[in-house]
Amino acid sequence: MPRFGRILSAIITPFDAAGAVDYDVAQQLAKHLVSQGHEGLVVCGTTGESPTLSDEEKLGMFAAIVEAVDVPIIAGTVGYNTAHSVELTKQAAKLGVHGVLSLTPFYSRPSQAGIEAHFRAIAEATDLPQIIYDIPVRTGRKVSSDTLIRLAHDVPNIVGVKDAAADPAESARVIAATPDDFEYYSGDDKLTLPFLSVGAVGTIGVATHWTGPDHVDMFDAWERGDVAGARAANARMLESFAFETGDEAPNPIPTKAMMRTLGWQVGQCRLPVGDAPDWVESRAREVWANLEAARG
Repeated sequence: MPRFGRILSAIITPFDAAGAVDYDVAQQLAKHLVSQGHEGLVVCGTTGESPTLSDEEKLGMFAAIVEAVDVPIIAGTVGYNTAHSVELTKQAAKLGVHGVLSLTPFYSRPSQAGIEAHFRAIAEATDLPQIIYDIPVRTGRKVSSDTLIRLAHDVPNIVGVKDAAADPAESARVIAATPDDFEYYSGDDKLTLPFLSVGAVGTIGVATHWTGPDHVDMFDAWERGDVAGARAANARMLESFAFETGDEAPNPIPTKAMMRTLGWQVGQCRLPVGDAPDWVESRAREVWANLEAARG
C-alpha cells in the first residue's frame, strides 16, 4: 500500500450561507469520503479553493479533518511565496497532518533552479513528507524531469509527485529513473488508468468525491491483473471526468454542484471562481443518474 493510500480526493472546502468555512460539514464530508473507499485526503488544495482561504481558515481545516478521520491527511500549505510556505508548513505540522502538497510556484515563473530551491527550502523546514504538485496548466511552469529526478534522489522527504502534466510517456521516464519508494499519483482523473500502466501508485482526484467505489473497483481490478475489469470501471467514470471541469465551469464548480445535488450543504465557490452557472446542477443530476445506471 502506498504511504498515503491509493485513492484520495483533494477535498472541497464547504462554505455556509454567510460564506464562512463550515468546519462541521467538512468533517462530515471527510468521514463520508473515507466510507466510500478513500484512503487519504488532501486538504486546502486547488479543489479546496486554497487561493481564497486565509491562513487561519487553512489551519482550521487541517485541524478539523485530522480530528474527523483516521487516514493520512496531506496539507496544501505551499504556494508561490517560499518564506510564507515554510511558515505555514511548520504550523500545519503541529496540527498532526501527515504530509504536505507543494505546488509549483506560480505567477513569478521562476527558473528550474528557483523551482528546485523552493521545494528544497520546504523540505528542509519540516520532517513531513512532501509531494510535489506538477500542474503547468495552472502554474505556468512545468517541473522538469531532471529536476524531479534530482529531488527524488537528493531529498529524503520529497517522496512523490501529483502529476497533472498530461504526459504519461515522460512520467514513465521519471518513474523509471527515481527510487522505488518515490511515489507517483495521478493528478488528472482521465489519465489515472494510463498512469497506472506506467507505474503510478494512486490518484489525488476530483471526481473521486462521487466515484470512490468505482475507483476502488478500478484499482482492485488492476492490482489483480484484470485489465478488462479496470477498463470497464474507468469507462463508467468517463462522463464524470469530463464533467468535473471546463472553461464555463472550472473546478471546483462542478464538484460542489454535484455534492449539493447529493444533499451536501457545501455552498458555492468564492470569487474569483464564483457561483455555478444555471445549467451545472441539472447536468450534475444527469451525470449521477448515468453513473448509477452504469453501476448496475
